[in-house]
Amino acid sequence: MKPIVHLKISIFYLFLSVFSLPAQDTLQYAEPYLVGLDEIFIQTKVDSIMTLGIKNNAFPGAQLLVAKDNKIIFHQTYGFHTYDSIQNVELDDIYDLASVTKIIGPLPALMKLIDEGKIDIDQPFSTYWKRWKNKKNKKELTLREILAHQAGLVPYIVFLNKVLKKNGKIKKRFIKRKRHKRFSNQVYDHLFVKNRFHRKMYRIIDRSKVSDEKKYKYSGLTFLIYPELIRQLTGQPYETYLQDNFYKPLGANTLGFTPKTKSFKNKIVPTEIDTLFRKTLTQGWVHDENASLLGGVSGNAGLFGTATDLAKLIQMYQNYGDYGGKRYISEATLKEFTKIQYPKNENRRALGFDKPLIGNDTLPFKEAYPATQVSSDSFGHAGFTGTFVWADPKEKLVFIFLSNRVYPTRKNRNLYELNIRGALQLVFYKAKSTHQD
Repeated sequence: MKPIVHLKISIFYLFLSVFSLPAQDTLQYAEPYLVGLDEIFIQTKVDSIMTLGIKNNAFPGAQLLVAKDNKIIFHQTYGFHTYDSIQNVELDDIYDLASVTKIIGPLPALMKLIDEGKIDIDQPFSTYWKRWKNKKNKKELTLREILAHQAGLVPYIVFLNKVLKKNGKIKKRFIKRKRHKRFSNQVYDHLFVKNRFHRKMYRIIDRSKVSDEKKYKYSGLTFLIYPELIRQLTGQPYETYLQDNFYKPLGANTLGFTPKTKSFKNKIVPTEIDTLFRKTLTQGWVHDENASLLGGVSGNAGLFGTATDLAKLIQMYQNYGDYGGKRYISEATLKEFTKIQYPKNENRRALGFDKPLIGNDTLPFKEAYPATQVSSDSFGHAGFTGTFVWADPKEKLVFIFLSNRVYPTRKNRNLYELNIRGALQLVFYKAKSTHQD
């Protein structure tokens, strides 16, 4: 098999000159030895793990970015966009980030609104989302419970069932083939969803069940709601608010929704061959069906971006709200959002963020999540399409893995079975602890 790594760390400085990251207190490229890590050990191990993943069809290609002490010390690409081995993965490729959207879309906005006193996480969510005022099973749920997945909400609702007939054909009252003034939310090439379809989604969420047992149950339902809530509280469209307050100031220019409608020169990595809804390869439009029915702009999924732009926002989180001398979110709020909320209920989750399994450092490698050596302070999130981000403030380590493991089908779970991401993450902890001079 030919070598599958395309870009070596030795040319990072050329890449840096092209993308011109800001100079002070921001991410800079550096060799691993400058932060006490063994470059040969890292390169050998990462190459081996990535090769294993590609040989076993865990993904056709991937890239890995790791920053230590505010320095990008590893950023390389492996494999191809698809299994035909035509298009190499490139450092500036744009990926569908899937559920990573949750922590880089609605979450920073909610934290800023808390800093501004516009939201209290311990007040009933119905204080702000008025639709729930008269919903007996929802009116007392707090934002803290909801964000920690402790509220008992239904995990997921398949809204696609509402727009497809039993024979799989599209219901024309909800989806049109041509843009119309009442059908301007684009789902895909030549597919437009009814502008008011989100109201139907809200009504179904309103009627959804809530478990009486308050324990950890992951639910993405309210992430479909947060964009509208943020619009109501800020007076700005959700995406505009994110761009103005976070992405543009951070210099994260590729972060955003519906990249197919924008003039990026970057290549967009394809996701799944959709045999159910869009009947073609999903590329440049959000993979998640619920987000697509919101026109691709949602809180549960829909964000696209490059690894370097994603790293800037995750680094800001790791710095507890500061990046490049600018404060985006208060330290107190970020520390509250990134700590376990209900450990006595065996719930590892923070507020929106994922955390290591409770007792993670005592578990064998195959059972741990994520790597066994991450600190209890660490946090992050995974995405269904094969994306994963993690920040470890104690070790000052940012870890970003991007792939399209759902190509050609979401049935492919080898990424999880082989624990590729945990193995890669562990390399950078071992490089420090056992290979430092």
